[in-house]
Amino acid sequence: MTWSPYYRGDGIERPIKPPKAPPWRTFPRESQHKQFQPPPGLVAAVNAAVLLRRPLLLRGPAGFGKSTVVEQVAHELALGRVLRWQVTSRSTLKEALYRYDALGRIHAQNLRLAGERSADDRDDIADFLQLGPLGTALLPSESGRPRALLIDEIDKSDMDLPSDLLDVLERGEFEIPELARHPVGEIDIRLWDSPETTIVHNGRISCHEFPFIVLTSNDERDFPEAFLRRCIRFTMPRPTVEMLERIIGAHLDGADTGSALVGEFVERIERGERLAIDQLLNAVYVLSETHVPDTAEIRDLLLRDLANG
Repeated sequence: MTWSPYYRGDGIERPIKPPKAPPWRTFPRESQHKQFQPPPGLVAAVNAAVLLRRPLLLRGPAGFGKSTVVEQVAHELALGRVLRWQVTSRSTLKEALYRYDALGRIHAQNLRLAGERSADDRDDIADFLQLGPLGTALLPSESGRPRALLIDEIDKSDMDLPSDLLDVLERGEFEIPELARHPVGEIDIRLWDSPETTIVHNGRISCHEFPFIVLTSNDERDFPEAFLRRCIRFTMPRPTVEMLERIIGAHLDGADTGSALVGEFVERIERGERLAIDQLLNAVYVLSETHVPDTAEIRDLLLRDLANG
């Protein structure tokens, strides 16, 4: 790999194939469970959450591997594919439990009344229902093993969402009102993460094994005490040189870790700069190539303080 033969900015077409992507930027995306290196104390926190059937709340800066924890746990405990709920300021508890396309159903009914659909085309509410990631995680498991669920960036949510979660996290069950009022007692509806379906009885879903739930927070807000006491909490520690060298070795087997670069990265974090570990991985990957110049300009490009935009 060289730095300049790809884009040169001269407007001349060159049929050059881009270089091989870093291992963490290959697609389809693969789990990073083998590469993740848990910091001291995390293993105990995970095992406490598993034993107590409590959610694990991971706090710390962005880019420190919080969301990868659930992938490693799911792999080691054979919990299957990880369910994911990416939280935003508009996220609601209802969308995490189930989705109901009421407008789509009304439209289908209007088409039927207008004769644009066959007379024997039934009005099936199941066609317009789908369980959300949390609702799917709470299904009784045929294997007897819990599902794994990532609730990512819970601190980005509306102020009321953590409190809204309390009853579901405590009781492990919920009701779908549209099905509870439906005359048919058993409805077959779709899961979140697959085309498979499950039968819901009288509109209620209740887990047999509480799912392994990881909630991540970038520490951008505080949470109610009632929410915190229902979680096992762990704060990702600031990385050390030794920890970072293990992480780099796991992702880039045989690559020169660049001890000076790692040491500089740790010093900048200690000074209060906001940097992510994946930034360091990017820098090591680029600068480990013999033809890429290790200059201040390139380091500033790859290791720019996140607080500076």
